[in-house]
Amino acid sequence: MSAVFETIRGIGVVPVVEIENPDDGVPLARALRAGGISTMEVTFRTAAAAEAIRLVKAELPDFVVGAGTLVTPADVAQAVAAGAAYGVSPGFRADLSAAAAAVALPFIPGVITPSEILAAVDAGHRHLKFFPAAHYGGIETLRSLAAPFSRLSVSFMPTGGVRAATLADHLALPHVFAVGGTWIASRADVVGGRFGEIELAAREARTTLDAL
Repeated sequence: MSAVFETIRGIGVVPVVEIENPDDGVPLARALRAGGISTMEVTFRTAAAAEAIRLVKAELPDFVVGAGTLVTPADVAQAVAAGAAYGVSPGFRADLSAAAAAVALPFIPGVITPSEILAAVDAGHRHLKFFPAAHYGGIETLRSLAAPFSRLSVSFMPTGGVRAATLADHLALPHVFAVGGTWIASRADVVGGRFGEIELAAREARTTLDAL
């Protein structure tokens, strides 16, 4: 599991994407990879998510495609069956963690409060999604959480309201291992087939990351 998290840390940013047509998954992944970002979190907000993941894994086996918005153990099973390399949830539930552990799926639960962080750590997690980041204090809250949890080796992936302009500031925090965001591949751009624009946004993010 640690290898997947280190891969995500090395990439630095996880595009959070919503796919309506499963056939859009492969060209989307190609556009992101061409822009220097070889991962994406396909959210289970649409019926196309699992099939899109399956198609990407079949066509681009080296692309690290994850499944997001996992909220039930059944979602975890569906993500694994589709070939997801990791799973992400907007919140923490013990049964989700247990389901992911049972199938050895690298899993990033969502947290926002100190109590949720402790519960996630107690369940064995050290890589946590801080969501929705911008609505709960963003960078300042992450700074405040650093000291109390530093000895637990916790690191965060802030997601929700993060933008290109704040990408570097978030990643400058030593306890942030990656940033999640929708700005690189918006739903409108994916639906509209604007993969050139997505590639450009990925390149801009890659430039920011490489400058850190």
